[in-house]
Amino acid sequence: MRRREVLKVAAFSALASASKRFAHAAPADDQAGPIIDAHIHLFDPRRPGGVPWPQKTDTELYKPSLPERYVRESARFGIVGAIAVECSPLASDNQWLIDVAAKHPVMVGVVGDLVPGAANYGQDLERLHQNPLFLGFRYGNLWDRDLDSDIERPGFVDGLKALAAAGLMLESANPDPRLISAIRKVQDRAPDLRIVIDHLPHLTVPAEAAARNVYWGDLRALAQNPRIFVKLSEIPVRVNGKLVTDPHFYREPLDAIWSVFGEDHILFGSDWPNSDRVATYAETFAIVRDYVGRKSPEAREKFFWKNSIAAYRWRRRLPDQPVA
Repeated sequence: MRRREVLKVAAFSALASASKRFAHAAPADDQAGPIIDAHIHLFDPRRPGGVPWPQKTDTELYKPSLPERYVRESARFGIVGAIAVECSPLASDNQWLIDVAAKHPVMVGVVGDLVPGAANYGQDLERLHQNPLFLGFRYGNLWDRDLDSDIERPGFVDGLKALAAAGLMLESANPDPRLISAIRKVQDRAPDLRIVIDHLPHLTVPAEAAARNVYWGDLRALAQNPRIFVKLSEIPVRVNGKLVTDPHFYREPLDAIWSVFGEDHILFGSDWPNSDRVATYAETFAIVRDYVGRKSPEAREKFFWKNSIAAYRWRRRLPDQPVA
């Protein structure tokens, strides 16, 4: 297995060691109403100059990933809208992402890439904010950045406060315990900022007791802030090259996250097409549906679309897309 897969299996196994205790109950009726996928990636390697990600050697992902293809793979599951999350540090790609989304009303918004405190940050934020599709930007363990240290740079916190003042949001990237602690610093210094934590099921929970207690303490503290949300994304796991489909494997670790943040602050994201490395869209959605299908109809509705409106404040572009 790849190192990333090993870490993910370890994270789930540590929390799911007692999974056999669960009785296998059939899921409740299907998800409530329409679905918004709050985490997909759009890119086109055919563009002049190529793309920063994925690499040409990544035969699974290195092909056009655009809204038309996404709709073909997702629409039959009740997906009526999606949010594109950046996968490029190039300043010009913010506008490229907006332009692609603008042509496809299934896209209800984009999360771009900006660096608070950079010389052109204020100007870029103001320009991008003029387009209602621009919902905010992502910052964390990506593009050789480190939120924990970068927050101390001159102008960084002021940039986050400007983001909050504009009514936009901050999304984390590829969380680990250190990043979660950094997000606590962000909420303390920019208390009006809405924050979405991505891929939390993928995080490897510390094995050492003291570090583990700090991690869960940080999450519990963040969960007290009504402006902080979590995406259940990057959930599927492969063991020895085979996708784990047993719902018992996933239930306890997902329950641990759900119990901390509650049904009002958790939302759905597929991580398409990055998820294709592990599972098809159908397989990914089946795992999610099995888990959330055991929640109340109200909780399923919040998870699949209502909470995404609260987190991102996206605007409806098609008649079948819901409104709060």
